[in-house]
Amino acid sequence: MANQPRTASLPQLLPAKSVPPAPIPEVGEFTPEELVNIRVYETTNRGVVNITTKGAPIETFFGVTEPAEGAGSGSVIDTAGHILTNYHVIAGASQISVTLFDGNNYDAALVGQDPHNDTAVLLIKAPPEVLKPLRFGDSSRLRVGQKIYAIGNPFGLERTMTVGIISSLNRSLPSTGGRTMKSIIQIDAALNRGNSGGPLINSRGELVGMNTAIASRVGENSGVGFAIPVNTIGRVVPQLLANGRVVRAYTGISQVYQTDQGLVVAVLAPEGPAEKAGLRGFRLVKTQKRRGPFLFEERTIDRNWADRIIGADGRAVTEADDLMAMIDNKRPGQIITLRVVREGRELDVPIQLGESD
Repeated sequence: MANQPRTASLPQLLPAKSVPPAPIPEVGEFTPEELVNIRVYETTNRGVVNITTKGAPIETFFGVTEPAEGAGSGSVIDTAGHILTNYHVIAGASQISVTLFDGNNYDAALVGQDPHNDTAVLLIKAPPEVLKPLRFGDSSRLRVGQKIYAIGNPFGLERTMTVGIISSLNRSLPSTGGRTMKSIIQIDAALNRGNSGGPLINSRGELVGMNTAIASRVGENSGVGFAIPVNTIGRVVPQLLANGRVVRAYTGISQVYQTDQGLVVAVLAPEGPAEKAGLRGFRLVKTQKRRGPFLFEERTIDRNWADRIIGADGRAVTEADDLMAMIDNKRPGQIITLRVVREGRELDVPIQLGESD
């Protein structure tokens, strides 16, 4: 699906203006806790959308082909018509439709996607007055035990709210390409099919995360849900609006082996930043041996030649994910200094980062 022209400048994206709250019933009619719940729903639900997709046709019974269909949720993030959702909600879709709170349906175009962070941005052509952007919060301020709210479309039931608490912070979830999403929020609010891509909201009515997964063998709520923190979204979305993708820094380290003593560099990309900086991986050694009248070439791998990474930019590195996270926080052209062990000696290797494809 081709990217569409962007119509919003980055300053319009974060933060969005808050939606004026709807009238709240008399205090005596509800408990203080219920009043908070009601206010959160009334001030945010109009910024939550239903997303339906159609993909390539699949063969069903008796040879009949029907388009593959999917559904999820999303959040309005500005009055230009940009919608935030999960990448997995729209992956492989040839048609995407967005239904707003007023029931009107709009065709959506894909603006950008970041599979590594399961994030995508869509664009719909809707009047600004019917677009009610959610206000972005700060996920670094979240605490275990804090009350949160999830609004989405489970089982196609539009704009359903569930309430829970933050069960844990800084969880990890597997992502595409063997990568791992970090700083994931774990919640106990009920999430089911159709909640994916919907907002996680705090008691102030601020978006603090995007619901993305549940831990369940049967695919339904089990009291363990996960959300991508809004601070990650805040880093990713401006790049999707500007470029249609996330421009990531690139070291040229193609493969490492994780050991108890650090990361052993196995393979380097030819002419990549790491090789140009002098980092060493496994070395192919060719030797000639004579057997009678014949001369043979024997090839062996010299693993002792390889550098072992033990740190980066003054911080210890013990896992490949730690190194990847540090690289993701840098931009192409910046320097990352790797602390390596080479032939029993420690030394620093500065690498000027390139740009990933």
